[in-house]
Amino acid sequence: MSLQITFPDGNVKSFDAPVTGLEIAQGISPGLAKKAVVVRVDGELWDLTRPITRDAQISIVTRNQPEAAEVIRHDAAHVMAQAVQELFPGTQITFGPSTEYGFYYDFARSEPFTETDLATIEKKMREIVKRDLPITREVWPHDQAVQYFEASGERFKAEWIRDGIAADEELTIYRQGDGWLDMCLGPHLPSTGRLGTAFKLTKVSGAYWRGDKNNAQLQRIYGLAFASDDELKAHLHMLEEAEKRDHRRLGKQLDLFHLQEEAPGSVFWHPKGWTLFQTLIGFMRKKQFEAGYQEINTPDMMDKAFWETSGHWQNYGENMFATERDEDRTLCLKPMNCPGHVQVFNQGTRSYRELPLRFAEFGKVHRFEPSGALHGLLRVRSFTQDDGHIFCAPEQLQAECVAFTRLTLDQYRVFGFDNVRIKLSTRPEKRIGADHLWDQSEAALADALDSMGIEYTLFPGEGAFYGPKLEFVLRDAIGRDWQCGTIQVDLNLPGRLDAEYIGEDGNRHTPIMLHRAIFGSLERFTGILIEHHAGSLPFWLAPIQAVVAPIVSDADDYALEACKALKAAGVRADTDLSNEKINKKIRELSMQKIPVIVVVGRKEAEEQTVTLRRLGEERQETLPLAEAVAMLASLNP
Repeated sequence: MSLQITFPDGNVKSFDAPVTGLEIAQGISPGLAKKAVVVRVDGELWDLTRPITRDAQISIVTRNQPEAAEVIRHDAAHVMAQAVQELFPGTQITFGPSTEYGFYYDFARSEPFTETDLATIEKKMREIVKRDLPITREVWPHDQAVQYFEASGERFKAEWIRDGIAADEELTIYRQGDGWLDMCLGPHLPSTGRLGTAFKLTKVSGAYWRGDKNNAQLQRIYGLAFASDDELKAHLHMLEEAEKRDHRRLGKQLDLFHLQEEAPGSVFWHPKGWTLFQTLIGFMRKKQFEAGYQEINTPDMMDKAFWETSGHWQNYGENMFATERDEDRTLCLKPMNCPGHVQVFNQGTRSYRELPLRFAEFGKVHRFEPSGALHGLLRVRSFTQDDGHIFCAPEQLQAECVAFTRLTLDQYRVFGFDNVRIKLSTRPEKRIGADHLWDQSEAALADALDSMGIEYTLFPGEGAFYGPKLEFVLRDAIGRDWQCGTIQVDLNLPGRLDAEYIGEDGNRHTPIMLHRAIFGSLERFTGILIEHHAGSLPFWLAPIQAVVAPIVSDADDYALEACKALKAAGVRADTDLSNEKINKKIRELSMQKIPVIVVVGRKEAEEQTVTLRRLGEERQETLPLAEAVAMLASLNP
């Protein structure tokens, strides 16, 4: 036999017998073979040791390529599972996938794992890596796999195969050394030694078999894994920074908000936090007004029948809060604002001359999130959206996408987010609407970005069932990505809710509806802002922008006068008239992340001056009171 192997550069090489990716890599160079992780065969990732038995296009995936990370992390999960079963005989394995930065594995064991156990397991993992056990792929018939796992006491694996995999389907098994094995699709590294030591176990948590709380409870061990020690070190440093910046800790330290069990997933805003929240709303309200939006407000609670008509009850009902009273009807708290906006559009006869019609609402929505998923301000059940909907004609679609993109990027820069990536998600397999409408919608989004010279990443098939979308991903100060803004084309809801306008031709037409948000959730965006700035918010955003601190009590009256002048100019100011020494006042106010401390003493009172100390700066400057007030007031938008 003769195999034709085509390389990425178009070169073709013939082989007289089946050949592995590892053999091909070795034939090119020993260095490539050493760095190789897996091989891509006709677009599919294969083990390096799996024989290629047909003509194929191949490329060698090396350790520094993005595709390698998932393989490395999956291998780390298998090595961890082997380590656990060697250390704790009788422990059953379930499943262990890779994650964005690492991996986890779920185990069935009566005795809980401890933090000490994690250190022991990690040590055993390093031993298994050092053994450099060969990792081999085997193909088993369905019944053999069931019998093996049942005989081995792995009832969860046996159940999964018996109930979830067809009897005529073969399974792939990966063996590490002569003993340990697991059912897995792969691919994997050629040996455990190839994993390296850039991994770390991080925590233990509970989980349920098949994700169902009615099933057996399992123990989940999480870990991190990277291609190199430097990458692991950098990520651990990022996690340390993230802990320092945790908005929950800073929220308490700065007296912004709190959460409590009696109101799961809902925020108790304190005066300073509410000031920050309303500053965000006020800022966006002004920008949206300048961009031609009309602000509206829609009911928080509407009849279930309304949500059935919109399609939300059928597709989103399990995430909605509903209530029944004496009346024979079910009322639902709104999970989204969009159907209400269509109702406002539907009042009266609309003309093409009114389009585009831009509605905006700072609307409170409610969505049921599992209690385990709740996380401070970042994941809540009750939140406010800077929601907006644009009703337009097809020929206006691209221009509206350009205008929104420009507005969005401009606002992110104001908040200190200069690194923004845009994702274009296109038609999924299951969708509604004619193909020509999808063609038009996707082209409008792509052309809008192209016309602005903005790069984007294409995600085929990731759009909503009702239309394509753009997603705006912010990168924060320590390198984390946050998906915030979005604009979605809706080819479904306007028709379902009978939205129409009279076109220039005198006929009735269904408008295109664009769902858009810049913040997304204001609660979440507030949490992101706090962490991005480590609590040291820009002057214009800070709940308290300046505190006047007298050096001596003789200057208290002048401090009050200076504070009054600042407030009159629109600066959010306060005084510290405590009996503490000025150095302690400055230290405590700095801990509160006050942007400007205004120091006054007898000399300042006599000369009608103030001394300004800015957060994070050693220098200070003395200015006439009126000049200082004007300068600080000018920093507000």
